[in-house]
Amino acid sequence: MGDIRTTAIVLAAGQGKRMQSSVHKQYLLIREKPILYYSLKAFEDSEIDDIILVVGEGEESFCKKEIVDRYGLRRIRAVVEGGKERYHSVAYGLRAICWPCDYVFIHDGARPFLDGAIIKRALEEVVESGACVVGMPVKDTIKIADDEGFVVSTPNRSRTWQIQTPQVFARQLIAKAYEKLLAQEQELSAEGVTVTDDAMVVEYFMKVPVKLVPGSYKNIKITTPEDLKVAEVFV
Repeated sequence: MGDIRTTAIVLAAGQGKRMQSSVHKQYLLIREKPILYYSLKAFEDSEIDDIILVVGEGEESFCKKEIVDRYGLRRIRAVVEGGKERYHSVAYGLRAICWPCDYVFIHDGARPFLDGAIIKRALEEVVESGACVVGMPVKDTIKIADDEGFVVSTPNRSRTWQIQTPQVFARQLIAKAYEKLLAQEQELSAEGVTVTDDAMVVEYFMKVPVKLVPGSYKNIKITTPEDLKVAEVFV
């Protein structure tokens, strides 16, 4: 897309405790390839210029050998160690960008069904708006509950979305947002604020509206053993 430069940060530093496996979920196999491979391959085959892979402590060499080299992923420009929380891993990925970059894609490596159409839609939108997230309208009725489990309200289903990744931002916008987050993380923790996605960081610290972009109902996150069975069917 012209002279625009893009970088994808793929997060693969999670423990995946709900998977009930001794192997981290991003390395579990779907049709003889690790879950992580599929989203990396999607970025590799897209318009994205560079990829940063963020991995768990001590896993850099393993990933370079068993993922990057084994599958010939040439656009992975850096493999860096993640942090304690997801937002630390994102911040470390952002700090690793030391080359020209206009827009950053942030994607969970446990979402293997990313495809070129989703990437293209997100890229076109971020050029227009500067901040967008992939998601899909929810199919079920959503209830807001109080601390005791009683229904407080029922949002209009037509205006509720389930959020996915990638989440895409102008580089300077997301980098500044995350630096503010790291500077204030202790205060936020004391206030009980939990950071659940990248859009929230931009909304909270930069007061910038984030556009929703259609993803796919197949763009699931592999979290439980049941998800892995669904993924086998999708592949």
